[in-house]
Amino acid sequence: MPIEQSNTSTPRNDSIPKMDTEVEQMIIAATVTGPSRFRSFAIMSGLCSAMFVSALNQTTVATAIPSICRGLNSASGYEWISAAYLLSNSITGPIWSKLSDIWGRKAILLTAVTLYFVFSIICATSQSMQMLIVGRALQGVAGGGLIQIVYATISDIFSMRSRTFYLGMLQVVWATAGGIGPIAGGTLAQYVSWRWIFWINLPITGVSFLILLVFLDVHNPKTKLLPGLKAVDWYGCLSMLSFMVMLSLGLNFGGTTFSWNSPAVICLVVAGIVMFPLFLVSEKKAPHPLVPLRVFRIPSNIAALLIGFMHDWAVFSTEFYLPLYFQSVKNASPMKSGIFLIPITFTQALVGIMTGIIVYKTGRYVDVLRVGVTLLAIGNGLYINLDATSPLGKILTFEVIAAIGAGLLFQPPLISLQAHVHPKETAAATATLGLVRNLATSLSIVVGGVVFSNRMNKQSHSLLESGLSKNLTDIFSGSSAAAHVTLVSTISDAKLQFAVKNAFAESLRGVWIGLIRSSKPYYQVRNGPQLYGCCRQAGQYLEPERLTIFG
Repeated sequence: MPIEQSNTSTPRNDSIPKMDTEVEQMIIAATVTGPSRFRSFAIMSGLCSAMFVSALNQTTVATAIPSICRGLNSASGYEWISAAYLLSNSITGPIWSKLSDIWGRKAILLTAVTLYFVFSIICATSQSMQMLIVGRALQGVAGGGLIQIVYATISDIFSMRSRTFYLGMLQVVWATAGGIGPIAGGTLAQYVSWRWIFWINLPITGVSFLILLVFLDVHNPKTKLLPGLKAVDWYGCLSMLSFMVMLSLGLNFGGTTFSWNSPAVICLVVAGIVMFPLFLVSEKKAPHPLVPLRVFRIPSNIAALLIGFMHDWAVFSTEFYLPLYFQSVKNASPMKSGIFLIPITFTQALVGIMTGIIVYKTGRYVDVLRVGVTLLAIGNGLYINLDATSPLGKILTFEVIAAIGAGLLFQPPLISLQAHVHPKETAAATATLGLVRNLATSLSIVVGGVVFSNRMNKQSHSLLESGLSKNLTDIFSGSSAAAHVTLVSTISDAKLQFAVKNAFAESLRGVWIGLIRSSKPYYQVRNGPQLYGCCRQAGQYLEPERLTIFG
């Protein structure tokens, strides 16, 4: 979920032409008075449409993964259908924000909307898993622009007092997309075609483009091409992208495509790790860094960033792999697996709204962080108890408990971060938290896929011993298992069907636990609470609240 930004603009230097005094005064006047009521409605309709389509595509795919794999006759790299989108989305978001600072919000936002339209067509017409993954990566690039620039645009055209109302509208849009996304994805995959998950983007983006083209009127700095390109932190972008892609590929290939001690896996993982310190060096020297390192000088900021990272890791990993549990273990259809996620999305949205009210009224956020981390740890720890016989009511109860903890942790990390930085660094700190959250989201899906695939491979021996045929055992091994969940219900022998369901439940337990060790040539999961232990520890070291009014 994106985080509210008061302003994503970065300070300008000599490489970016400055606005003259007259233009600055016009912008200040516009910010104070704001656009007319009709224009505000039109602009927000266009911005909300852009935000909605980007948020929708983060959740529609999860329930349709088995249908997509079956339709493309491939399960290899299925976790990259979502991970590619989220990874490119997280990396390119700050770049889009910088480009909009240089060349203006409207031009760059319309470019992002247009690219999203085009890349959605590529996804909808994909004929192979590789083509779909590439299309999703490109779609994520455009989606990063939609999210970042929408927040920046609202900060530009509305006053501080009215801005909180419009940012609240975006939260409602995001919650709505998160709620209907899994249901829409499952319904389309089951009754129409999984390709319509991407076709439906076209009318939404088309309407958004036309509205923004006509009604959005913001300042255009008219920066020349060469000075503008020089202002972008290209070294930081390249090093961060290299770090994430190579590390993710190495983890994804290990134990499935290649053995863990293969040269390909070792080179990818080592090269990815090496790129991270190079990224830090680049950020230290860059005049306009992608991630300002000064944010990390305060221990409380590190704690807030760590909580944000762990929060998104837990939330998105759960929401991505729970549909797989429902479809494989509970024989749920894609649509029903989406419906079973409603308690999560509804509870998170409701608790998120209540959290905002509580923090606004009391000014306290550390206690909220502590309660949220505790409930998130308990709720996700309860998922470890899920097996092939767990009743639906028990599962939904676990969802609500975890969702309460997750809902408490959407906004307080941002508040904590902004409370401990200078006002002029608020935008940079906010962008940093957004990047950290998005990186956690993309990594959680990749790592979760690695854990599931390797544990399904480990289950092959027990499936053969139970009497399952060699052909079916191979089908339910590794990453191919996710593409064949519909075959579980077709197994006529009740004993064998239960054995397969138990294999899925045991393999997914590794995802719920979340901690991975590599003392063996495949991932094996340890005791779960440690993942959230560091998050709890970070919360204890947050500094006391300042007497600051938020809102």
